[in-house]
Amino acid sequence: MEGRTQNLIDECKRQEESCLYTSTTLFEWLKSMRWYRLFFVVIPIALGGIAAWPLLKQQSGYEWLTGICALLAGLAPAIYKALNLDVSLDVIAKHAHQYKILQDRFRQAWRVTALSAAEDFEKEFCGLMERMDVARSSSLTPPERFFKRARTKIQAGHYDFSIDFDDSKRLPDATNEGK
Repeated sequence: MEGRTQNLIDECKRQEESCLYTSTTLFEWLKSMRWYRLFFVVIPIALGGIAAWPLLKQQSGYEWLTGICALLAGLAPAIYKALNLDVSLDVIAKHAHQYKILQDRFRQAWRVTALSAAEDFEKEFCGLMERMDVARSSSLTPPERFFKRARTKIQAGHYDFSIDFDDSKRLPDATNEGK
């Protein structure tokens, strides 16, 4: 295998790993943001309903309960906005999905397309890098703690495929052909 092709394979592996970390980070962030949204948006709606419930409003001794529910229902959305938790879950999900697709495409490029003509492989790589540039053009930046969670999951093997460890199902490596 010529040096240029091997360099492209190495770069595909780097990009695959980068996409794995980025997509996993975004998925971890997405899971967390769903809980934040539940806590700061959905629960205050329920608290507002309890505070306005006519049955409780008419009962003496429940003034504190309805008052606290009304207070929390009013404060929670303001806290949510002040903590800048109001990010679009759809945007995070879209970007996570985009990076997951790119991860698969980079893996397929170095494992499959690299075995074809060098020009075809280089063309595929350039197309993938253009898609990567588009994915990176957004300024979506998850907090560092989600990267740390993602790294822990990846290093623990959560995203390893059993096929990669089963030598009986492995295809011959292009670099070892004819040996």
